[in-house]
Amino acid sequence: MSDKFYYINKQLEQLPEKEKAVLQKKLDAIDFSVLKEIERRATVTERGVFAPLEAVEVDEIEKRADEFKEIGLKTLRDGKVGLVLLAGGQGTRLGFDQPKGTVNIGLTKEIYIFECLMNNLMQVVKEVGVFIPLYIMTSISNKKETVDFFEEHQYFGYDKSYIKFFIQEMVPTVDFEGRVLMASNTELAMAPNGNGGWFSSMVLDGMLEDVHKRGIEWINVFAVDNVLQKMADPMFIGATIASGCESGAKVVRKAAPDEKVGVLCTEDGKPSIAEYYEMTEEMATARKENGDLKYGFGVILNYLFREDKLEQIANRHMPIHVVEKKIPYMDEDGKKIKPEKPNGYKFETLVLDMVHMMADCLPYEVIREKEFAPIKNLHGVDSIDTARELLIQNGVEL
Repeated sequence: MSDKFYYINKQLEQLPEKEKAVLQKKLDAIDFSVLKEIERRATVTERGVFAPLEAVEVDEIEKRADEFKEIGLKTLRDGKVGLVLLAGGQGTRLGFDQPKGTVNIGLTKEIYIFECLMNNLMQVVKEVGVFIPLYIMTSISNKKETVDFFEEHQYFGYDKSYIKFFIQEMVPTVDFEGRVLMASNTELAMAPNGNGGWFSSMVLDGMLEDVHKRGIEWINVFAVDNVLQKMADPMFIGATIASGCESGAKVVRKAAPDEKVGVLCTEDGKPSIAEYYEMTEEMATARKENGDLKYGFGVILNYLFREDKLEQIANRHMPIHVVEKKIPYMDEDGKKIKPEKPNGYKFETLVLDMVHMMADCLPYEVIREKEFAPIKNLHGVDSIDTARELLIQNGVEL
């Protein structure tokens, strides 16, 4: 073993045989090839030439509503769509140490984040007349709590035979010298593989067999924290299929040129997402002849992908981003350290790279006040407070 395994070797030297065997078994199951990415961390973030990408806007969607809806409803009724809910996060920033989806946001009654999403989904189920396969991604630490929560609430009226849970893949973390960090005597300091790792995690946890058995051709993936999220949206599915694109992304019109949101555009001729901090002032403020922003549509993490194209991506090497983070760890003396500033690297794949690996992507405009109520903070911007206001505005009783 090289110096990369400095902390691990220290533990292996000190541990009793029984604990040493436990640690060695875990080490044998980990793919350490990700560590090579440290040397390439600068080149991964290099970007190409950005250009605007025209969206299918609300006016056009309304004009073609019957066409889009008919295609979408048929695709759903034929069982060609699967759903993936990204629910691996904890409610830490909300002052809650349970899975984020189990946070109660009710005012006069209990109503949970998961419940809001399942209620939204049940509206589609009633319209379509069939249940839609739902795959819920958890973390290794919150899977049991998540499954137990759904069991306790009778899956919020959903047919449980259509719901499967899978675990997000975890990868090692390292300090700035590239040495793998330990969390305890027999545990490495592991971290989730990023929001672009959901499909590879599905494959790793055996979900692909179920996807194939059900004949799923499209996968709609979305995040847990947007309580106004419309998933399995027949109009969105229909519009993407009608466009002939391999993928689609729900987008909202930016509130201001400098809004901190990733924008769907093209990069070297292929679909991509420009993060707000990557955009020049010229890009951010550029306008079309009608006054609309050229880079005017922000993504809300609700994507539709052709399943066969996802398998092609899974067989290729997705870019791995090496990110500086604060990583709790155990030092060589066995002391648990909780750093106050970044002390090492995490390795993440990003969903924006999945979009860029598609031949094309349809930006599909939705009305922000009807479909975008993210909960990232307890109070302030994108908080429980703002989400409650929007839910009430949309007729949801809290």
